[in-house]
Amino acid sequence: MTADILPYAELPIMLEFMTDRSKKNLIVALAYDGLCTFEYGIVAEIFGLDRPEMGPNWYQFETVAVEDGPLRAAGGLTITATGKMVDLQRADTIIIPGWRGKDAKVPDHFCKLLQGAHKRGTRLVSICSGVYVLAAAGLLNGRRVTTHWRYADDLAKRYPGIIVEPDNLYIDDGDILTSAGSSAGIDLCIHLARRDFGAKIANSVARRLVMHAHRQGGQSQYIEQPVPKTHEAHRLSDTLEYIQNSLDQPHTVSSLAKSSGMGSRTFQRRFIALTGIPTIQWINQQRLARACTLLETGSAPLDDVAETVGLTSVENLRYHFRKSLHISPSEYRKRFAEAE
Repeated sequence: MTADILPYAELPIMLEFMTDRSKKNLIVALAYDGLCTFEYGIVAEIFGLDRPEMGPNWYQFETVAVEDGPLRAAGGLTITATGKMVDLQRADTIIIPGWRGKDAKVPDHFCKLLQGAHKRGTRLVSICSGVYVLAAAGLLNGRRVTTHWRYADDLAKRYPGIIVEPDNLYIDDGDILTSAGSSAGIDLCIHLARRDFGAKIANSVARRLVMHAHRQGGQSQYIEQPVPKTHEAHRLSDTLEYIQNSLDQPHTVSSLAKSSGMGSRTFQRRFIALTGIPTIQWINQQRLARACTLLETGSAPLDDVAETVGLTSVENLRYHFRKSLHISPSEYRKRFAEAE
């Protein structure tokens, strides 16, 4: 344990909150015994690397230990955090990179730290099982959250006041954000960059990570599914590409099944086996994703956006944005449009 980290038995409940905001966008990752190495690596990779191409206002990043050492991490590593408690007090965002186990008790002082941060207006983020820490701190009642699909039922049973939505890769509920399984933490971190700096910057970060800025679909596509036969998967892959290139067309299960040389029931069954979700649901996800891109990168009127992606009307566009993103298209553009 570093010398500047106080023993938690002696940690004062009230610490002076520094108001000096000379370090903007300070993100603090929490370290603890049993640290989830991959999830922590995601956070450090996206927010902790030097990114001179982003300019002077890119994130400041620190790691703060919230338990006395030694702190062991997955994979046989031992962690020494260099951040100070004062960094935790002035953080703009605190990230919990997973938790050491769904049945592992969350220490009371850990809960108090997060409760205090939440009262100060700090943005709180969890990756995968890190949602259990926020739940133990009593910060999620009435909130929409997600976590790894293996934990979703357990979380909902333990904390019935939480609205668990297991098929989302991540959920942005304002000042509390949660992600699904480990790699979904990447999606959430890129979303944070998009929310804070806009689409152009987020896309740049995604390119450096060699991944999509918007990964489509939910967790259901990653739950074990029957694998389609090779020739069927190839035919469906062609169909998926066709749909993405013609989103403005009125696709139906029957028309797509016919073009794929299958009956409607067979097509739907094999489509779900390949993607994890029904055909029309998948198509609407693609339309919504395309609409997001158009809103981020252009100034076309909403009715033109709706027509281009096959949602046919502004009312329908608003409906899908509200249903899936819990935000209007206009507000989405206001938040994420590239700066002129």
